[in-house]
Formats: sequence, structure tokens, C-alpha cells
Amino acid sequence: MSHIGLKCSECSAHYDADMLTLHCELCGNVLDVSYADNGDGQQSSGMPTPLHQPAEAISLGEGGTPTVALRNLGKALNAGMLFAKLEMMNPTGSFKDRGTAMMMSVARESGVEEVVEDSSGNAGASVAAYAARAGIRAHIFAPSSAPAAKLEQIGVYGATTHRIDGDRQAVTDAAMEFAERNGMVYASHNLSPYFTEGTKSFAYEVVEQFGEEVPQHIVIPVGNGSLLIGAHIGFKELLHSGRLSALPKLHAIQARAIMPLVSAFIDESKPLPAAGSTIAGGIAVANPPRLRQSLRVLRDTGGTAATVEEQDIIRWQRLLAQREGIFVEPTSAAAFAGVEALIEGGKIQADESILVAATGFGLKDAIPAQQD
Repeated sequence: MSHIGLKCSECSAHYDADMLTLHCELCGNVLDVSYADNGDGQQSSGMPTPLHQPAEAISLGEGGTPTVALRNLGKALNAGMLFAKLEMMNPTGSFKDRGTAMMMSVARESGVEEVVEDSSGNAGASVAAYAARAGIRAHIFAPSSAPAAKLEQIGVYGATTHRIDGDRQAVTDAAMEFAERNGMVYASHNLSPYFTEGTKSFAYEVVEQFGEEVPQHIVIPVGNGSLLIGAHIGFKELLHSGRLSALPKLHAIQARAIMPLVSAFIDESKPLPAAGSTIAGGIAVANPPRLRQSLRVLRDTGGTAATVEEQDIIRWQRLLAQREGIFVEPTSAAAFAGVEALIEGGKIQADESILVAATGFGLKDAIPAQQD
């Protein structure tokens, strides 16, 4: 993989690209993908083209998701320019396919035969599907409490599902121990630099779809932050290449029960708050390894981090379905509830445009109770 390398997200130390190196040997922080010199002394842009993909890229047709105007809810919020990018239209029903395609392509090029992943559901299903496509065996560790639809989806792809009792950290610990004990590659979507790199295609598509009129605010539900960080990487590349005149403000939304990024955004010097529980399982991450990167994204773009209550997540899941015909999982609904909170808090003005990442499909989670 001479076309790419790895760089520490904090100290910028460089490493050769492989599937085993997940942390900087000098400072212990996570890594990002870096690109080889293009021959004239300048580093290549990193745009996700075949030049910058593994020789045998693994794909299920991910990306190219539609963007729709939400006129009914935009009017209700007094935000006339409200859009949703339907990431739930990716092959396995979530945005995770963008990152998984890149990660599993690198795994295939590296000759990996078996991988271990831990997930609350969506990433596990995505890795299981792309591993099947690549001819790689997958072991997916997931919470026993994960939605049945997600656990069953993982199994359909032929992956071995390991259901773990306990919190999300217990699942991660079990997966890492299993990978080390069995000498397998830990293909963690939380840590893998290739996964984050794959998600930046989101930004390229936004610019393709909107041209110079990219929405001023982009609102994303955040757990580990891969889409937030990947989108920022993509928008920065587009800005530097002259295809974008200004960065949109990127906003991160978390459930109030589990809000490490929001807490750090308010005061980075304080310890992370104790985690509760939330219906939005995709953002139920108490100690995200890319927390510092996520904070830098918010500050670089002038965005913010906000929390939403459980009842508002459920309310917005219903509102989207009943007023716009869009059925998202609770994690995605949290982002739309976050738009309401950002408007009420004065962070978004009525005449400004907003794009929300609808990250996962509603049928992948428990169906909300019907109201009389």
C-alpha cells in the first residue's frame, strides 16, 4: 500500500499503512490516513478516487445517497431551507457502509482472512456484509441488548455473532481480547483510520449535490465521530482545491444520557460524565477515542455540540415519518431533534440553510409505539 500511509492525529508521527497499527507508538493517540507525494513535492489531495483506493476495492454500491428538502418540517421549525441526506439508503441501511468499504478494501489488499469488530449494530452489520463480499470471515461482538433486527442482520451475512452482556465498553473489551488471543485483525470502526477516511465521501457528495450553495449548517448525530470527522476532512480538501468557498458549520448532537463530546465542548478540563442509557444506541459511546478530533472539527468550523432528551428523540422519529414520509432510527432522529434545539438556542437562524445526516433506517431498530 505504497499509495497511503498513517499519521498520528495529535503528534503527526508517520507510520507505514497496515491493518494492525491503530495507535501512535509515541503518544498513544489514534491515526489518520496520509497520502503519498504526487511527484511534484506536494501531497495528493486524498479525494476518494480509484487512485487512492486499494487495487481491489470492495464495494456494494455505497454512497450516492439522495438529499431531499423537508418543506413540511422546515416550515414548522421556521427554517425554510431544511434538507436531509438519506444515508439510510446505503446498502446495509446506514452511513457506516462508506467507512466499511474503505476499511475492508484495505483488509482485502493486505491479505487479511479474518476480522473482529465490535458494534452496537449498524457497523457490525456493515462489516459483516462487506466481509462477505471480500471473502473474509467476520466475528462481530455486539451488546445482548442491541435491537434484534440489527443482530439478525449481522447473522444473515454469515458473520459469527458474539452477544455480550454488560455496557458498550464491555463489548469492546471482549472483542479486543478475542482478537489478541486468536491472532486476528481488530477491524474497529472506532479506531481504524481507513474507516474514517471512507466517510469523507459524504462531503464530496454534498458539494456535488448543492454546488456553491452548500448548506450553512450540517447537523450530525455523534457517537465515535467518524462521520463528523470524515465530513470535515472532505470539506477541507474541497476548500483547499477551490471547489468550496467556505466551510459549513458542523454541529454534533448527542443524547443527554451519554454526552462526552458535549461535556468536553463545554469544558475540556472536566472528567467525562458518567454514562446513562439512551434509545439512540448508535451514539451511546461514553468514551470515544476520537474525542479530541471531534472537538477540533467543531471549533474549526464554528459549529457546536448539543444534547437532546429521550422524549424528543422519539417525538422526532414520529414527526419525520408522519410529516415527511422518512422513517429513521432513533440515532438519526436525535439529529433532527438537535436542529430544533439549535434553532431555539439561537445557534441557527431562520434564514440559514440546514442539512441533517439521516444516518440509519428505522426498520433496523425497535418500532416506536403508536400514539392515539
